[in-house]
Amino acid sequence: MNQRELGRSGLHVSAIGLGCMGMTHAYVPFPDKQEMVALIRAAVERGVTFFDTAEIYGPFNNEALLGEALAPVRGQVVIATKFGFRVDAMPGVDSRPERIRSVVDASLARLQTDRIDLLYQHRPDPAVPIEDVAGTVKDLIRQGKVKHFGLSESDALTIRRAHAVQPVAALQSEYSLWTRDIEAEVLPTLEELGIGLVPFSPLGRGYLTGKIDASTPLDAADFRSTLPRFTPEAREANVALVALLTRMAAKNKATPAQVALAWLLAQKPWIVPIPGTTKLHRLEENIGAVNLALSADDLRAIDTAAASITVQGARYPEAMQRMVQR
Repeated sequence: MNQRELGRSGLHVSAIGLGCMGMTHAYVPFPDKQEMVALIRAAVERGVTFFDTAEIYGPFNNEALLGEALAPVRGQVVIATKFGFRVDAMPGVDSRPERIRSVVDASLARLQTDRIDLLYQHRPDPAVPIEDVAGTVKDLIRQGKVKHFGLSESDALTIRRAHAVQPVAALQSEYSLWTRDIEAEVLPTLEELGIGLVPFSPLGRGYLTGKIDASTPLDAADFRSTLPRFTPEAREANVALVALLTRMAAKNKATPAQVALAWLLAQKPWIVPIPGTTKLHRLEENIGAVNLALSADDLRAIDTAAASITVQGARYPEAMQRMVQR
């Protein structure tokens, strides 16, 4: 698979990575562990070198899954994980320096590795200055426990403040044809500072694949059942976006998912989406997007049509949205 550099960080990864959260977290029912070990190794065989996890996924067992699956090929892959959420009975964020250090040591053990290639702050912590967070990660980089520093869902000012202390290699944020709020301020900041972008949920948590509609049942334990954008009414209202992708897919002999990913890849050469899946055929479909070169006319047509579509429903419930906006 083609490689991309995340900004000007020197960190090169496959043009499409694999988000592993759904293998143990958020999207029930969870598949068999050994099937996921096999899927992760199949991704490596197909050229994927970039794998995303976090302490909170599970919690803990997602990192352990990657540690087992990637141990035989550790030198060939880039592993990204995250700190910043509490995992005890009290939900919320925690980026105190002592907490960061303890999370990194525990993550290293679960991942069966001596270094974390890319360490993100999972969400901003309003109680801890970002300079303290960046300084702590800087120390971990000096110690060799971490290679690169990342942020997730941070605003432009926070990115600048962190980058002034320890260069930020990548920002992970939700970005897709139905979530584009980072385009106004964050994307120009990343380009200016030479920071890569790693879009999570690049397929709209499955909606942009065209496989989910208003009648699709969602288990009460499925994370999407809590999201305003996944109410039946919102799914029905947003079908115009899926129709746009479906039309463009037919034109290019591709799938809606491949068009959605190819659109992202075409935005900037330092963007690396990390679609998640638990199925081999979906993995292969997603990887196939790197071979879909949308023409300039295609891209203009998509942007023109998308501009006339107002996406219905917030990304998160109000309390979670406030956390993101911090």
